[in-house]
Amino acid sequence: MTKKILIISHAHPELSKGGAEVASWNLFQSLKEAGHECLYLARSENLSHGGSTFSVRQQDQIMLHTSITDWFCLSSSNTKHLFDDLGELVKEFSPDIMHVHHYAHIGIEIFTALKRAAPQAKLIFTLHEYMAICMHNGQMVKNNSLKLCFKESPADCNRCFPERSPADFFLRKQYILDQFASVDEFISPSQFLADRYIDWGIPKNKMHVIENILPSFEKLLPRPLGTEKKRGRLAFFGQLNLYKGIDILLQALALLPEDIKAHIHLDIHGANLELQSQAFQDKVTLLLEDVQELVTMRGAYESEQLPILMQETDWVIIPSIWWENAPVVIQEAIALGRPLIGSNIGGMKEKIEGIAGLTFQVKSPASLANAILEAIEPLTFDKNYHSLHTKVDMYDAHLA
Repeated sequence: MTKKILIISHAHPELSKGGAEVASWNLFQSLKEAGHECLYLARSENLSHGGSTFSVRQQDQIMLHTSITDWFCLSSSNTKHLFDDLGELVKEFSPDIMHVHHYAHIGIEIFTALKRAAPQAKLIFTLHEYMAICMHNGQMVKNNSLKLCFKESPADCNRCFPERSPADFFLRKQYILDQFASVDEFISPSQFLADRYIDWGIPKNKMHVIENILPSFEKLLPRPLGTEKKRGRLAFFGQLNLYKGIDILLQALALLPEDIKAHIHLDIHGANLELQSQAFQDKVTLLLEDVQELVTMRGAYESEQLPILMQETDWVIIPSIWWENAPVVIQEAIALGRPLIGSNIGGMKEKIEGIAGLTFQVKSPASLANAILEAIEPLTFDKNYHSLHTKVDMYDAHLA
């Protein structure tokens, strides 16, 4: 039986390449191909022509022009956009299912607004990070030291943000949980993220662990080695920010023995370094100078380019210093037949260790260097390459 399905994202994947945007888009496309009537609603940071709440991108794609001003409570700056304007659009579309992939830049009140507009529809929410739990950009690392945070508490949150009292954080949590009460079912792409939210307060019986849907990829053959003796073509895919660990990766390259460096090359596929703090930009620039002969900055990429980019690669490296959830690049690498080297925490450990590659001690350039030394041996690559298997039941699980 066909359904009417509304999918909501905090940005359009053609304008913003984050994991949540890509995941929501892949699900949207899969559902459309299966014959369901789908409407994709994406928030835009740009004002619409004439200042209206909505603009039409394509017949089944609508842009929502709104924003958040209260990032402490993740609250909308204009609830009229949600309860009146979005409410009218939802009533007109009359969905059977409403699937939210993020509330950032839209407002945490979107769940209450959607349920009020269509109480008969099932409301699904896919969790993509820890923003509801952690005020520090949802990273769950300490605000200044960047030490990993293992569990939230009002007292600990107050130590990260002393301008807010423990009582403020207690009330923030209650307000967000009140909004989440409108959600019928939660989806988490990793067990690690699911456990974090269950410990935090989401009912266990509402939580489902289902990986994000990918477009169809064909597993690539290993890169031809030729006269090379090592599997030393490495690649990083992602945003160049403080939490993604690009500095850890560059330091690890510098630690490699000189005779090994001759077999190593790293392609960095990513952008937005210029948007980071000047101190971080300077740090990365200096580190790049130390290993400039080993590194090529390839810039931003489109998902359609991934098969070609992965074909040139032996190993994909994810050196993030925060927990991560289920980085889409892990799924993409596995589907395309490229093993991974990742930090031994959170969703990275869950998806990679003993399954799709090697892990190393988070934040440790020395540990990562040792992992690279192990990975570049052809026998290590072959073993991990042949163990890669893509889950094929994700679409059916989402539909169920």
